Amino acid sequence: MEETQIIEPLITNNTVVVGLLMAILGLVFYTSNINNRYVKGFYDVIPPLLLCYFLPGLLNSFNIIDGANSPLTTIGSRYFLPACLILFILNLDIKEMWALRKRAGLMFITGTIGIVLGGPLAVLLTSYVAPEVVGGTGPDAVWRGLGSLAGSWIGGSANQVALKEILQPSPSLFSSIIAVDVFVAYSWMALLLYGAGKSKMMDRFFKADARDVDELMVKLEKKAKENAKIPETKHIILMLSIAFAGTGLATFLAEPTASFINTHHPELETFSLTNSFFWIILFATIISVCLSFTPARKLENVGASKMGTALLYMLIVTIGMQMDILAILQNAGLFIVGIIWISFHALLLFIVAKLFKIPFFYFAVGSMSNVGGVASASVMSAAFHPSLISVGVILSVFSYAIGTYAGWLTAVLMQLASSI
Repeated sequence: MEETQIIEPLITNNTVVVGLLMAILGLVFYTSNINNRYVKGFYDVIPPLLLCYFLPGLLNSFNIIDGANSPLTTIGSRYFLPACLILFILNLDIKEMWALRKRAGLMFITGTIGIVLGGPLAVLLTSYVAPEVVGGTGPDAVWRGLGSLAGSWIGGSANQVALKEILQPSPSLFSSIIAVDVFVAYSWMALLLYGAGKSKMMDRFFKADARDVDELMVKLEKKAKENAKIPETKHIILMLSIAFAGTGLATFLAEPTASFINTHHPELETFSLTNSFFWIILFATIISVCLSFTPARKLENVGASKMGTALLYMLIVTIGMQMDILAILQNAGLFIVGIIWISFHALLLFIVAKLFKIPFFYFAVGSMSNVGGVASASVMSAAFHPSLISVGVILSVFSYAIGTYAGWLTAVLMQLASSI
C-alpha cells in the first residue's frame, strides 16, 4: 500500500496536464461533429459528456496524471463552476416562465418533485432488500454520491459538481455515480426521443390538444431570428467579466457567512451550511437572477449560455481527472437504485400528463429540463422542432437556478431514508 502511494505519476507538470485536458476536449468535440455514420453511431451509444469524464479518468487510473492531488480540480470547482452557472442563469426570463406555467411549467415542476421524492423512495426500498447498497460511512456514505446525482437530475452537470463539492463523496463513489447517471439518464432520454417520433400517437393517448405547441413554435422561430447576433470581442469580454466578477463577489460574501455559521451554529454542519462552497453557489445564483432583470440578460443573444457551456466542459474534465475508472463497478447495485428513481419520476409525469391531458412535447421537455439540464432539453426540444429549443432552454435555466438546492434537499431526505 505504501509503495503504491510513493509512485510518481508519469506527468507532474500542471501546464502539460492542462494541455492534455484541453486536447481531450478538442478531440471529443471535433470527432462528435464529424459527419460519418460510424462515428455518429459511436456517439449515439457513448455520449460526448461521458468521454469528457472518462478519458481524463483513464489518465488518472493508470497513473499518467495525479488527478486527486492536482490544484486544477480546485480551480475548476471554485472558478469555472460559479462562472458557468452565472452565464446560464443570466438568461432566466421570469415572464416567459410564467407564460409557460400552465403546461410546460406543470410538467417541469412534476418532474422536479419526481426526482426529489423518487431518490429517497429508491433508497428506502433498496435498504429493505440490500441495505449494503445504500449504506457506507463518511465520504463513502452512498447518500452523498446519490445527492450529487440529484443535482445532475435537477439542473445538470454544473449542479452535480456543486453538490459534489458540498456533500464530498469519495472519488470512487463519485465514479460509480457518474456511470449510473449516464446509463440511466441516457436510457430514459432514448425512450423519450423514440416517443418524440410518435408524438401524434402519444398526444392521442393523453387526449391532448397540441395546437398551442404549434402556435408557440411559430412565435419562437420569429423571435429567435429577430434577436440573434454575431458576438464581437466586447461581448466576449463582458460575458467573462460578469461571470468572474460575480464569482469573486459570491466568494467574498460566502467565506464570512460560512465562518459565522460554523462559529455560532455548528449543528448546521449536518445540512452542509458550514460549507463555504454551498454559500458560493447560493450567492452566485442570487447575483445571476438579479442580473437577469437587467440589460445584461441580452448577452444571451450573443452566446452567454454557449460561453457557459465551454466553461462547464472545462470544469468536467477537471472533475473527470479525479475519477478511478476501475472503481466504477464496486457497487453495481447503484444501477438498480437509479432505475427505481427514474421510474418514479417517469410514473409521476405520466399520471399528471394523463390527468391534465398534456401534450407529449411538454411531458418530454419537462422531464429533460430536469434530467441533464440545458443540453438534454435542447436535444429533446429539437426532436420536435428546432424553433422549440428555447422552451427547453428557458425551463433548464430555471432548473439550473433551483437544482443545487432541490438536489441538496433530496440528499438530506436520502440521508434520512438510509438511516431508517
